[in-house]
Amino acid sequence: MESNEHTKTTSTSSSTSTSTTRTLGRSGIEVSALGFGCWAIGGEWQTADGQPLGWGKVDDDESVRAVRRALDLGVTFFDTADAYGTGHSERVLGRALGKRRADVVVATKWGNVFDEETRTALGQDDSPAYARRALTASLERLGTDYVDLYQLHISDADPVRAAELRDTCEEFVREGLIRAYAWSTDDPDRAAVFAQGPHCAAVQHRLNVLQEAPELLAFCEQSNLASINRSPLAMGLLTGKQSAGRALDAGDIRNAPPAWLPGFTENRGADPAWLAKADALRSILTSGGRTPAQGALAWIWARSPRTVPIPGFRSVAQAEENAGAIAQGPLTAAQLTDVDRVLGR
Repeated sequence: MESNEHTKTTSTSSSTSTSTTRTLGRSGIEVSALGFGCWAIGGEWQTADGQPLGWGKVDDDESVRAVRRALDLGVTFFDTADAYGTGHSERVLGRALGKRRADVVVATKWGNVFDEETRTALGQDDSPAYARRALTASLERLGTDYVDLYQLHISDADPVRAAELRDTCEEFVREGLIRAYAWSTDDPDRAAVFAQGPHCAAVQHRLNVLQEAPELLAFCEQSNLASINRSPLAMGLLTGKQSAGRALDAGDIRNAPPAWLPGFTENRGADPAWLAKADALRSILTSGGRTPAQGALAWIWARSPRTVPIPGFRSVAQAEENAGAIAQGPLTAAQLTDVDRVLGR
């Protein structure tokens, strides 16, 4: 396992983050303004009744190349979860990072129970005892002896139990197993429970140009927390590469979308109404030579200096396109206003 050397990714002063870096809330942990989400590289997995939970088949060697290319392009933050591919995403990320572990900030999540052999999700466990077992297993799969940011992956967990888990995370910090923690939830009231802990550093929540989250952004500002943004490309709707009526792979969650995943219809691909909104924004998002995906990331950075979008990827080409957004920086205030005008909000 890599040694617990934290110096390369820790800010030693209170200096203001530049446009290419962010500090994870109160933690002092510095990351690139763009993170990479590792759900997709976990490959195929499923619910107990066979519904897909991944993004289809993957090439692990290509995933490793993509992670390493992202590193070369300045990305230092990688977000995964133990459940992604039922452990497979963590294993691939650990393999890709190798001896460069100390150069990056690794975030993972816990709370979901799964069978790694059958790649099947089995339910959830919000007990403190399971949190410790899950963390031990994640450390082994990642090939490290510490996690930089440990995140509760049960978005609607009971707040009373969550307070116990927050205290458990504080124990993990004292033991040197993690550096900071967060909750992946879209509920500001739940996020506030974790925020009471001194080593809470962030909230992970959904945010993209089609799905605003003003309350959570305001909460992060008030609580001195980072805003880690999942679904920054609206599950691919903002990439300019989706088309209506085209079914996706059978193993792709978007082909049989659960209720919490809007914008796609079963066996019919992208929802035409959502695509129309994305198309209406194209001229704004592609300003300055950006691709649609790069423009969507630029919108998030313009919304708040605390944001760290974590788009997914499965190839070197996607890694290069996403990382290319960093040099472009955020949209302007005028462009933010134009976006709101186009969307009627």
